[in-house]
Amino acid sequence: MVDIANLTFGYSRKRMLFENLNLKLEGGHIYGLLGKNGAGKSTLLKNITGLAFPKSGSCKIKGIDSSKRWPQVMQDLYFVPEEIYVPALSIRQYVKTTAPFYPKFDSDLFGRLLSEFDVPGDAVLSKLSFGQQKKALISFGLSCGTSLLVMDEPTNGLDIPSKAQFRKIVASAFSDERCIIISTHQVRDLDNLIDTVVVLHDNRIIINRTIDEISEKLDFRIIRGNEQADALYFENGIRGTEAIMYNKAGGNSKVDMELLFNSITGGDEKVLNVINEPYEQHI
Repeated sequence: MVDIANLTFGYSRKRMLFENLNLKLEGGHIYGLLGKNGAGKSTLLKNITGLAFPKSGSCKIKGIDSSKRWPQVMQDLYFVPEEIYVPALSIRQYVKTTAPFYPKFDSDLFGRLLSEFDVPGDAVLSKLSFGQQKKALISFGLSCGTSLLVMDEPTNGLDIPSKAQFRKIVASAFSDERCIIISTHQVRDLDNLIDTVVVLHDNRIIINRTIDEISEKLDFRIIRGNEQADALYFENGIRGTEAIMYNKAGGNSKVDMELLFNSITGGDEKVLNVINEPYEQHI
């Protein structure tokens, strides 16, 4: 679906944000793009969606360079940016003027999603709160039926109930033909939703692994003090000492994405090395 090859990009000639970055994303997955503030997540998404142009290398969607912004690519792609600017139109007017660009747009689905998000269908977009505006655009994007749906920090501005509703709605709208990329620095917002973790750190992709692949190698659990020596990484939390261990038993524990993220961006590469080594080496 998305093929990034040797991508080099920077906002100035003196400093490149990405150099020879490579990434492949396939249909049938909900990707969580994780990274610290300023890591370049939004810039990467803009390169994917054709809103930024690489100095060298390429980003292709279904084999077509996204920077060309050809109609057959744009009508099968929807992007919800972090910062949104809505027109002073009613939702009905917005649908009338924008939906024709998306041949697979489902107006019935859009109405249902607005209802689930408690957004009035006759509202004027510019008069809604920021959170309501974002929910309206998320609903619209999910209703476009595009093969590629990209959302940058979609849960920013949403209250706790709306974040839970967001996860439920995205999961229900997912299909094997669709690739969904969700960028966030609020790792817990994607809990129980994503199936593949992509981590952008130090200007490179350091992880692109499914949740199942991670849980096959790592065990996430609460440990006692005498087990710390065997831990790949641990933190003291409210529940006790939260740790990442080798998965020697062969079972699948629930992946704690916040703990995982902290472990691989904190400077200690033990967990990262285990994730990226061949499976046979860790047992």
